[in-house]
Amino acid sequence: MARIIESTDGGRRIIKMSVDDILSVVQDYQRIVPRFSTTEDARDYLSDTVVYIPEDI
Repeated sequence: MARIIESTDGGRRIIKMSVDDILSVVQDYQRIVPRFSTTEDARDYLSDTVVYIPEDI
């Protein structure tokens, strides 16, 4: 499960992802974006979709 690491300087937080998290994101990407899509097309497909990563509590 993902773990959010707080920034000490108040900037952006870091999300530490496990191997399973990364594979889950890749599978979602492959399900959402058709093969041979351009980068612009992939951005359009992904902008209409929400991908969730479970947080380790």
